Amino acid sequence: MQVLQAAGEKYILLELETEALGGIASQAGFDLKIEETGRAWIVELTAQERQSPLLLFDAADPGNLGWFSRCQFYVDGASGNVLQTPIAIANIRDRRGNLMPNGLRMHIAKEISARFKLPGRVAVNEQMIYQVFYNLLHALQNVGVGLCGGPSVRALAGRGENVALRS
Repeated sequence: MQVLQAAGEKYILLELETEALGGIASQAGFDLKIEETGRAWIVELTAQERQSPLLLFDAADPGNLGWFSRCQFYVDGASGNVLQTPIAIANIRDRRGNLMPNGLRMHIAKEISARFKLPGRVAVNEQMIYQVFYNLLHALQNVGVGLCGGPSVRALAGRGENVALRS
């Protein structure tokens, strides 16, 4: 981890290891393709062995109220940002343009404001990002992740019009 000063603003420059991300993903039951860019890691995840869709559901649908109360993570449906993390998600589509119910694309930022805090006012470092990454993958497989509004990211599970299995 490095600290970068630019125009009066301090940034934390994360140095995650692609092998560690791959190990975490396989531990959580995902296959992974990873690409490192200058400002982020782009991670494409698929749960090949999973028979049902990943547990990304529309939090606004009253039929999903039970899921909403159990969530540890929430996604802004307009931007794809996983709230209070440096991670954003996007749906993956197959060759015909249909949503893949067992896969997602993640964007993990390398540069984070030094003022950024994880839930519980925890400071950001590589170990904390690994923990958040694992917990998010675990939630997608077992607990549920709430999707809040917006047209950019679509729900994969639960009730509602946007669910991938109904395509």
